[in-house]
Amino acid sequence: MTSTSTPPGLARFNTLEEHAAHAALHEACASTAWAKRLLATRPYATAEDLYAASDAAMAELTAADLDEAMAGHPPIGRPKPGDPTSAREQRGMAGASDALKAEMLELNLAYQERFGHVFLICATGRTGEQMRDAVRERIGNPPEREREIVRTELGKINRIRLARLVEDD
Repeated sequence: MTSTSTPPGLARFNTLEEHAAHAALHEACASTAWAKRLLATRPYATAEDLYAASDAAMAELTAADLDEAMAGHPPIGRPKPGDPTSAREQRGMAGASDALKAEMLELNLAYQERFGHVFLICATGRTGEQMRDAVRERIGNPPEREREIVRTELGKINRIRLARLVEDD
């Protein structure tokens, strides 16, 4: 069944005043350029239109824009205190052993030293072991390749966060 009406959560987002919509988007992604691009193309008829706009904005981000976006993400295994979003997304590390948590800390530090930014992965639904294996695999990537993986992972995270933003009441 196809509906031509805009879902209530998306309609609410479409009608937010610009500063409120910008704040909501900033919660999804710390990139100012990304948020401005999504604001410029409101209103959205469907959530898919919003996701497509997000993907297009993500593809256009400069290296500095990506840095800004990544700065909004805590290291894996260390969600921001009081931030339910990062805690929910990193749930796979919550029950990890002390040894795995210590290993992730070491890997995060090594990754950050190599690439100059936090290890970014769409952690939703992943176990601590899967995230550890991913950082182990990716730490050997050339910086250009890793930057594109980060862009892809950030796009996945943004889609999940946008879905939460516009879900029905």
